[in-house]
Amino acid sequence: MAEAMVIDRPEELLAREAALRNERGRLRMRDAAAALGVPEAALVEARRATGAALRLARPDAREGYGALLAGLPAAGEVMALTRNESCVIETHGRFDAPEFQGAMGQVVGEIDLRLFTGRWAHAYLLEEETPAGPRRSLQFFDGAGLAMLKVYATAATDAAAFRSAADAASDAGAAPARFEAPPTPAAARPDAAIDAAGLRAAWDGLGHTHEFFGLLRRFDVGRAQAMRLAGPERARPAPRAAMREALSRAAAGALPVMVFVGNPGCVQIRSGTVERIETMGPWLNVLDPRFNLHLREDRIAEAFVVRKPSVNGDIHSLELYDEGGEVIVQVFGLRRAGERERADWRALVTGLGA
Repeated sequence: MAEAMVIDRPEELLAREAALRNERGRLRMRDAAAALGVPEAALVEARRATGAALRLARPDAREGYGALLAGLPAAGEVMALTRNESCVIETHGRFDAPEFQGAMGQVVGEIDLRLFTGRWAHAYLLEEETPAGPRRSLQFFDGAGLAMLKVYATAATDAAAFRSAADAASDAGAAPARFEAPPTPAAARPDAAIDAAGLRAAWDGLGHTHEFFGLLRRFDVGRAQAMRLAGPERARPAPRAAMREALSRAAAGALPVMVFVGNPGCVQIRSGTVERIETMGPWLNVLDPRFNLHLREDRIAEAFVVRKPSVNGDIHSLELYDEGGEVIVQVFGLRRAGERERADWRALVTGLGA
């Protein structure tokens, strides 16, 4: 097992980062960390030495760092950012009071999150200087230093209330953080070892889409693997460009959608119409005033148009997966609890790639 990384010489790490940025120009912190061979949180931890980062203590509560979020409603509008290796979602809005049951929680409103704070191991208040001016954020990371959730102050944020939420958990004297090696992904079971017939029967018996995770655990099957084994009447392979087509058609028809982007510690959801769809190199982007999405199309290994039965009729989605079988992003037609699926969304999604 790899030893934990401890940032006990922050000045050396910051000097290496400065040299890298001098050579390559502007870099996102995540990209700079990858080039230096350290987790992103290590660069934030190193900034404690300059006063640009404040370490936050994990509250003594079952929800852990989730308790910090309770102070954010007083700050008014903020921007929430969640990402995985291939997709970033950014939403502006009010951060309403979180609700928790143990280490699982949610924020429901303009900013819509599903939180799994048992995964959160490190937290910071970070002050940055950017070409657009000073920027302040709360950043939460897992034990390996991968970002779970970031919440940024904006021009519309009550700066004093935002800072107060962090100061209440200040841990300025904390020892240097230890970052564990990322866990090795479990090897997938061979397709032949999966009860495919049982999987399909259970799929057809779903009553709610949220039961799908339990179905995967019951049959000990990976999510992308389940898509491949389900048969095209349940999960039809789609072109890797299906997301571009779906967003462009939704924008043209002002059709409201729900976009889900997540990682092991947080899933962020955005509900509403999309307007400005642009591609820049490998990136497919939604660049709306209060919502941005950035998707690396070159990292899409598989795409599926998925049909799941429910007590309110069939529910269709577009789901994208990376080479490791991890879900990158999911898109549904906007639907409130208890409602049937929109006919215009169903026509759009079932026609993708046709």
